Amino acid sequence: MWRSAVAVLLAGAVVGSGVVGAPAPARAADTVRGLQWYLDAMRIPQAHQITKGRGVTVAVIDSGVDGKHPALAGQLAGRPGTGPVGSPDGWVDRDAEDGHGTAMAGLIVGRGGDRNRQLGIAPEAKVLPIALSSARGDGEVAEDIRWAADAGADVISMSIGFEEAPSVRVVEAVRYALDKNVVLVAATGAWTKGNRTVSSPANAPGVIAVNATDRSGALAGASVPGPEVVLAAPGDDIIAPVPTVVSSNGYGVNSGTSQATAIVAGVVALVRARYPDLDPANVINRLIRTARDAGAPGRDPKFGFGAVDVLAALQRQVPAVDANPLLAAGPQPGGATASPEADDGRPAVAFKVKNKAGTVIVGVLCLAVVVGAVVLALVARRRSRRRATPPFGPGSGPGAPLGGPGFPPPGAVPPPGYGPPGHGPPPAGYGPATAPTPPGYGPPPGGFGAPPQPHPYQPRPLAQPVPHHPPTPSPGQPDGFGQPGAAPQQR
Repeated sequence: MWRSAVAVLLAGAVVGSGVVGAPAPARAADTVRGLQWYLDAMRIPQAHQITKGRGVTVAVIDSGVDGKHPALAGQLAGRPGTGPVGSPDGWVDRDAEDGHGTAMAGLIVGRGGDRNRQLGIAPEAKVLPIALSSARGDGEVAEDIRWAADAGADVISMSIGFEEAPSVRVVEAVRYALDKNVVLVAATGAWTKGNRTVSSPANAPGVIAVNATDRSGALAGASVPGPEVVLAAPGDDIIAPVPTVVSSNGYGVNSGTSQATAIVAGVVALVRARYPDLDPANVINRLIRTARDAGAPGRDPKFGFGAVDVLAALQRQVPAVDANPLLAAGPQPGGATASPEADDGRPAVAFKVKNKAGTVIVGVLCLAVVVGAVVLALVARRRSRRRATPPFGPGSGPGAPLGGPGFPPPGAVPPPGYGPPGHGPPPAGYGPATAPTPPGYGPPPGGFGAPPQPHPYQPRPLAQPVPHHPPTPSPGQPDGFGQPGAAPQQR
């Protein structure tokens, strides 16, 4: 994961990925393609017979991308030095510790060509690299989202995050991008780094929030459960290209929701290339309708709608929708606070109750307030009838209403929520301190170390154990994809 750049330049940010280990010398028999176990598990070679993502641009908002890496030669869109105002050169990866942005780009559009060069999910798509620059937090991310949408991106991939509710700036930027025909994908966070809620911008309405699965299809230990989760994808022991300052052979192996997010962004690129006339609402609908259900039946906090199924998303008949299924679900997660300059008529704050006990209490309190208001009105009416004469002043006299100007007419019911001063609607999450945790929250039963459960993503066994390190080039091998090939160029 991109630790150094985010920690120094984005104070408070939490990146959705965790490093498995530092690169180590690999056996001569290992190859990059041999370590890409997820390609076969997801049936990517079959998907590439349908489309490879030609004509699609994926913006990667991250630490920047090493445009000189052999796996990414000719795979970047735009030109060096272009980007949002104040942003550094996106063609240079500023993460000297993990090369996070380069890895994400390689997972999406790695050009392949031989077994020692990364093959991306959408190798004929292009990556538009956008480098984060300062400690402006999610405000900068919001600016980058808008810039990417204006620059012609079809997909925005964000393996970054802040453990907080989405700000109004992020929510508005996401809506802006959706209106500009862009699909947004983001990492949920990293449980191993202390996150316990889905991070922003993944928790913004309309964003595909991605969790990670392991080789067996079970939820990976770094995943962050939450009601905002939309899809799951492989994110365990994922090899990807990195700058040579990170690894001398140009590759590293990491795990986390960052890797799963880049993989899903590549799948979105394939769908957009296959169905260029689909708007974001129908692209998202196609992905969630064709996902393989995992975990609890239906949408659940761990897998969302399920594990992404590439071939089904590219081939299955899916009815069209008129509304984005991620926006029609209800109030925005977390409740973004409104900015005075952006009043579009929608509620500024949305409260959310996460347990049934809290919901019942809120309902009872609301009913009690309404009943109390009716009782107060009846008492006031009776008292007014007992008065011998009406009050003097404007509007008094025979036939004039009792109570004077501004007093509600007899029998009127106060507006909803009316009650004694200081008693407003209960805050979000109101309920007993011992309210039960919603199903699916927290670590899986038995902890993340529990034996994996059967899953339709069960990959074929590899011919040899897969080490947790990148390969070392093997000299003397012939070139050609699918055969033992030459090592990546060393720099």
